[in-house]
Amino acid sequence: MAAHLPDRGRHHLPAGTTGDTGAAGADLPGASGTDQPGASGADQPGASGTDQPGTSGAVVEVDVTPETAGWAWSGLRVLRLAPGVPATVATGDLETLVLPLSGGLEVRCDGDRLELAGRPDPFSGITDFAYLPIGAQAELESVSGAVVALPAARATRRLPFRYGPADEVPVELRGAGACSRQVVNFATPEAFETDRLIACEVLTPAGNWSSYPPHKHDEAAPHESELEEIYYYRFRSVAPVPVSGCEAGYQRVYGTPERPIDVLAALGDGDVVLIPHGWHGPSMASPGHDMYYLNVMAGPGERAWRISDDPDHGWIRQVWAAQEVDPRLPLYRLPARPADGGTGR
Repeated sequence: MAAHLPDRGRHHLPAGTTGDTGAAGADLPGASGTDQPGASGADQPGASGTDQPGTSGAVVEVDVTPETAGWAWSGLRVLRLAPGVPATVATGDLETLVLPLSGGLEVRCDGDRLELAGRPDPFSGITDFAYLPIGAQAELESVSGAVVALPAARATRRLPFRYGPADEVPVELRGAGACSRQVVNFATPEAFETDRLIACEVLTPAGNWSSYPPHKHDEAAPHESELEEIYYYRFRSVAPVPVSGCEAGYQRVYGTPERPIDVLAALGDGDVVLIPHGWHGPSMASPGHDMYYLNVMAGPGERAWRISDDPDHGWIRQVWAAQEVDPRLPLYRLPARPADGGTGR
């Protein structure tokens, strides 16, 4: 079952992850709003110092830590920065990326500063980003205001504070036909060095299936990595009139007899799905909404992104060779780059 929180940034928690399985309400860990752990304000844990992750000076729309998720490695915060108001981010033992979702900002850390040009929204283009090391305290400030995602992973190796240029981000068009999607591999193992964190963005045209065929990465094996995963969703309506955006998409997660999970989550803008294990996919964009999701992954082993397809569905890859990629892709102008064969996003 999934636990539904009533606010923007609600979490869909697969059974067996945290709390009372199937429960609903704002008392679940990591809910959106400033009264939750990790929200803005100097009275929050980790708001100052570098020993614990935390945030002050910003509205926290999403706050997933390994502790609130009930697992060991992956985390995600989404912050809304007010114009001209600095926000402090303490990384603790989580290596962290600063990824603009909308707007640009300056990032100050370890005596240095970086300007992130950002973008108007995730459907408008690739963004530059910054890497924050473990044990750091960074300051984020936006002249005009911004919304930023902070994908994170528990790490032990301290890498330098540094810049990720937008024009060096590999992009591929994956799948074909109604399974076509655009994958932005800004922090995958081949694209950007981290200790454990893996992250990418996926854009799916309205009506298409993404993260398909269903696949998993929950065991250490030559063909598979053990990775916890977070999906963070945004949607863009293609309707000719204003709409609420409710049930703009859906995600399926299901397990094995040994490790059962059963989730079919209705999604809206800002929603989060946590996947500790099991087959996941498809992520379905309704016919009225283009879909964006940010994937955040980390695990205990080698930093590698290896998956196993559900054998009942993996055959679909063979069909794609005879189909065209959806002509709506790419959703924005991007440099031509070769596809890498890819995984199941």
